[in-house]
Amino acid sequence: MWVYEKKLQYPVRVSKCDPHMAKLLMEQYGGADGELAAALRYLNQRYTIPDKIIGLLNDIATEEFSHLEMIATMIYKLTKDATIEQLELAGLDAHYAAHDKALFYNNAAGVPFTATYIQAKGDPIADLYEDIAAEEKARATYQWLIDLTDDVDLQDSLKFLREREIVHSLRFREAVEILKDDRETKKIF
Repeated sequence: MWVYEKKLQYPVRVSKCDPHMAKLLMEQYGGADGELAAALRYLNQRYTIPDKIIGLLNDIATEEFSHLEMIATMIYKLTKDATIEQLELAGLDAHYAAHDKALFYNNAAGVPFTATYIQAKGDPIADLYEDIAAEEKARATYQWLIDLTDDVDLQDSLKFLREREIVHSLRFREAVEILKDDRETKKIF
């Protein structure tokens, strides 16, 4: 199903150690509207979607995994040189106590990832509207993360991710229209 290229989809650079920003980025790592939830949602929904849309869900889910890898890289780079005092000051002391500097799927508030984030109704149009909403929520979160950092290198990668969420939303909107048109087409048996 996948061919893994051992490089990020887009370069990730950070210009300084910033554990607080790393904590905020965890929202996109293990949060309800984050990259893991999106990737798993789309891979799961592909089994109950019409054949002409399966490839779209599979492609976007795959790209979401690459975004997850980018977020993980950002968090790692922002914390790799952090002292215990810096982690504590950033509110990552509980995370450090449980995981050291290892990544763990939780949101910015420290709430662990849960399967309840993965929405699937089984109705193709309802699921696609859910996907549009998920992409728009991720886009908004990326904008807020951009606003919360003064690191122009990090902003660059976050802007790339924000733009990809817009593209995904547009593709899902197109898929809704394809299914609506298909539903209204006369069927001759």
